[in-house]
Amino acid sequence: MSHTFPSVFVSHGSPSIVLEDCPTRDFLKSLGGELGRPKAIVSVSAHWTTDTPRLTGHPHPPTIHDFGGFPEKLYQLRYPAPGAPALAGSVLSLLREAGIPGEIDPERGLDHGAWAPLMLIYPDADIPVVQLSVQPRLGAHHPLEMGEALRPLRDEGILILASGSATHNLGDFFGRALDAGPLPYAKEFADWLKEAVVEGRANDLVDYERLAPHARRNHPTPEHFLPLLVAMGAGGSGTVLHDGYTYGALSMAAFKWE
Repeated sequence: MSHTFPSVFVSHGSPSIVLEDCPTRDFLKSLGGELGRPKAIVSVSAHWTTDTPRLTGHPHPPTIHDFGGFPEKLYQLRYPAPGAPALAGSVLSLLREAGIPGEIDPERGLDHGAWAPLMLIYPDADIPVVQLSVQPRLGAHHPLEMGEALRPLRDEGILILASGSATHNLGDFFGRALDAGPLPYAKEFADWLKEAVVEGRANDLVDYERLAPHARRNHPTPEHFLPLLVAMGAGGSGTVLHDGYTYGALSMAAFKWE
């Protein structure tokens, strides 16, 4: 019988998280040992946005360096995890059974929202990975429904790993120190978010733009928030795995649902 895995959301911050000496990097490096080894991973990244759900079907997904202006060492990194075309097909079937149309992309690789945290959590890159896109145009209830559709995967020993950012105002990110204290507006939003997750307030999280303090300032665009709703939909009771900030504007909160 397969081990039932939780669904997890991590804040991946800057791509350079894989190189930076900070508490969040240490947390991510310890997370794989805490979670154990899944049969495969479905990664939901903020950095692949599409009109309808898409899944990576590449048997050997390439590492995508979808960023600019960072140290050259980052562009040399590769995360050569195998793909899982059969799993991509199973995920697509679950979505379609829930009335959510989608398709498989046979060429797409893993963007840094997927490979940067995975490089720290499972550094051996020997666990098959399928990436699932998010659809900002379909609203905040849609990713929750996607997560609910994918919940059976957890009983098959598959980890649903969503990656975005608890707060994501890049306008206040640049020019600040890595260990800068949290900006007040970011802390207010992150505190609200942690309470809503732990209390299981899914409807409030779907309606975060109206209910959360400084929602638009923390998320000028929604794509870094939406992966959290996929993880919540796939899970049960929520707990906080990690807290903290980088560059003052980015809450690095992480959550687990089981």
